[in-house]
Amino acid sequence: MSAVPRSDKAEKPAGRFRRMLDRLSSSPQDLESEELQEDAQASGCTRIAECHDRQIVRVTGTLRTVTLRPRAGVPALEAELFDGTAPLDVVWLGRRSIVGIEPGRRLIASGRISMSHGRRVLFNPKYELRPLGQE
Repeated sequence: MSAVPRSDKAEKPAGRFRRMLDRLSSSPQDLESEELQEDAQASGCTRIAECHDRQIVRVTGTLRTVTLRPRAGVPALEAELFDGTAPLDVVWLGRRSIVGIEPGRRLIASGRISMSHGRRVLFNPKYELRPLGQE
């Protein structure tokens, strides 16, 4: 018996029908992740998974959680930003709340990444809230 070589076309999803089937069989988390990655690419932002310690970046994603957690006796508003590749902790020191910073909101943040306890953190970033109609 001889082995029949597989063509690359057989391994890749092709056509609208195949893409529709893939979307229907994907979990909601997978679909959200794909959408966030496309959004990051379209806005010219760096993917969070590609960010390194001490790198100046511009990232975008959705806020998953927002909590008030004091750091060294100073109030700090912490949020987890997710872009479909990895989470990023965004921390505003000295703030108890910021209007518009809430779970489910999309934003673009820029600043210098640091690593803390194995997680990427962005302290006091410049940020832009995405319009609510685009979510």
